[in-house]
Amino acid sequence: MALVGSVTLLSAFVKNIGALAMLMPVAFQLARRTNTSPSSLLMPTSFGALLGGIITLVGTSPNIIVSRVREQLLGHAYNMFDFTPVGAGIAIVGFIFLCFGWRLLPKNRKGAISMDAAFNLEGYTTEVSVPEDSPAAGLTVKALEDLAEGEVEVITLLRGSTRRYEPAGNTVIKPDDILILQGEPAALERIVALEKLELTREGKAHEIDTPSDEIGVMEAVITPDSELVGSSVGQLKLFNRHAVNLLAVSRKGRRITSRLRSVKLRAGDVVVLRGNLAAMPETLGELHLLPLAERDLSIGRRASIFPVAVLAAAMALVAFNLVPVAIAFFGAAVILLLAGSLTLREAYDSIEWPILIMLGALIPVSDALRTTGGTDLIAAGLSHASANLPAIGALALLLAAAMAVTPFLNNAATVLVMAPIAAGFAKNLGYNPDAFLMAVAIGAACDFLTPIGHQCNTLVMGPGGYRFGDYWRLGLPLSLIVLIVGVPLIAFFWPIKA
Repeated sequence: MALVGSVTLLSAFVKNIGALAMLMPVAFQLARRTNTSPSSLLMPTSFGALLGGIITLVGTSPNIIVSRVREQLLGHAYNMFDFTPVGAGIAIVGFIFLCFGWRLLPKNRKGAISMDAAFNLEGYTTEVSVPEDSPAAGLTVKALEDLAEGEVEVITLLRGSTRRYEPAGNTVIKPDDILILQGEPAALERIVALEKLELTREGKAHEIDTPSDEIGVMEAVITPDSELVGSSVGQLKLFNRHAVNLLAVSRKGRRITSRLRSVKLRAGDVVVLRGNLAAMPETLGELHLLPLAERDLSIGRRASIFPVAVLAAAMALVAFNLVPVAIAFFGAAVILLLAGSLTLREAYDSIEWPILIMLGALIPVSDALRTTGGTDLIAAGLSHASANLPAIGALALLLAAAMAVTPFLNNAATVLVMAPIAAGFAKNLGYNPDAFLMAVAIGAACDFLTPIGHQCNTLVMGPGGYRFGDYWRLGLPLSLIVLIVGVPLIAFFWPIKA
């Protein structure tokens, strides 16, 4: 309930696949703590993201595209919350079903093993300082460890000339304290960002003559013939000689309780180095270090509410019809890049190029269908097929058609092709086009039957260990719920007869 409810609400304001990606790590943590299979949580979370996306204009791509089509055909686009009465009603009923319907899924499916699982290393040791503005100042050691949910341990606390090994849980942390922390990289990353702690380094990032988006971290193993063996970071002056900082060390079979700059490194130690990623392979070769397989690490980045504020501002501009949705969110992305909240490398990596190219190719196809009379021909066929149906039956037919096409064509592409058909279909029958455009948007956004119709379903397939045929078990009854609940809601809020 917590997962599905959270992702449903979040998806109304953040694109649904982004909301799902943010909450998938939470799903894995919950599965681990409750000793349940991730397969019981991931598909319901994905479906919750799809349901949440239909609540607002910006929740999912089909809503934005159908709004654009409406503007072309009828002269005015949908507003931010025009989808909310119908979308929220469907999402509430769908949420209730998912809270119980997850039992329809196969039990104990084993997900695909990620590369991170191969890193069966002892916990990393890192050194942080507590700034004046850190929320950790004033907390006890136990409270800090509890915030990390037991995944990070305070090994040593240094205050001035005082050194406390394994400090008592009731020891109060003060500003300017130095903490030696031990834990897995992901847990260390979370607690450092959450509590605004600062990793201690020889040199600062701004002292490296490299663009910020080229600075990153890499893990490597110290070989027996490395010059690091038997020396400490302080003696080697790594930053001055190689422009890299040592952020953390992992040593099997032994705890590291001293400051990193004084740790005598050994062959077999695993180190996390931060520096210019382009120059890092050469540096590792010079130091005789073996790089580990790459995985996503970002230890040392501070948490910030600035991106949330920018998102809220962009949504407010759209909600009050001050700026078109495309300009508002493009502007938000530019502001995040200029502010350094997002690097150019991260921005490029986050773009779904295959989807972008496919949409660019389908937009002229959709326009060609409309301008050459193709949509009118298809709409006439649908009109003939539904001639003996009541108005609400015609609406149900179009909603079902959109849901049936989406698994094979992708949700955004379905809207591009079917929205003009829906408008022509409504025109032939003398009905209100808005009701049928809304049906296409809802149907295209609600693909619960396959892993290929929407990226959310694809994203959870491997980690959840799902097979192609698993999706209909939970997706078919949910699709029927959308049809049964959605048609009356659309007819009520968007009267079929103009």
